[in-house]
Amino acid sequence: MTKAEDFHLPELETTAQSIALLETIPFISLGVAMLSLFLFGWVAENVAHDRTTNFDLSVRMWIHSYASPGLTKAMIAVSFLGGYGLVIAAILAPVVFLRFHWRRATLWLVVTILGALVLDLTLKYAFHRARPTPFFVDLPRTYSFPSGHALFSFCFYGVLAGLLMGRTRSRRARVLIWLSAATLVGAIGLSRIYLGVHYPSDVIAGYLTATLWVSTLLALDRMRTGVKSRKSLL
Repeated sequence: MTKAEDFHLPELETTAQSIALLETIPFISLGVAMLSLFLFGWVAENVAHDRTTNFDLSVRMWIHSYASPGLTKAMIAVSFLGGYGLVIAAILAPVVFLRFHWRRATLWLVVTILGALVLDLTLKYAFHRARPTPFFVDLPRTYSFPSGHALFSFCFYGVLAGLLMGRTRSRRARVLIWLSAATLVGAIGLSRIYLGVHYPSDVIAGYLTATLWVSTLLALDRMRTGVKSRKSLL
């Protein structure tokens, strides 16, 4: 069982960190960001030239073959956690963080979500990809590429998991946090394909966009922290 004392409340920026670690994380994060950008560009090019049609159709129909009334209800509920449910959580989380005086964590969440919003709107209007015909719900009014649910769920739940993990001593609790976040983010993307409101390539592009954004933020933040740490040693 995870004990209450496994969670500690001080802001992470006040915690001493290894200079070597601070210098390594930005390079890894930038590498992940560059890879995500390359893969997104590859997916986007194939979508723009209609090369993903067979892939999208085959995956859509394969997932749809497992449809059932009970599973449909579950997928609608999971999809809610990536839509209006996420909006509610994104409003409540900063309030809770500020109550614990986690100002840096609050800033992280706000910047992450605002950046994700800009990316989602910009890319949707840049590609103007029409939605597929839904299976179980009404047709959303926004464009299809990339999936906003995939993008926002990865950014919010992924960053939230990272912030909570950094404030948790228990290794078991850390693993549970990451597994829960990964499962939820994956389920949300799957739900959008199951419900028929997105192509699989939309969801993949949403995840890649989120990876690019979060990795870039992490690299910039670690570089700033590293500079401050080196100055403090002078």
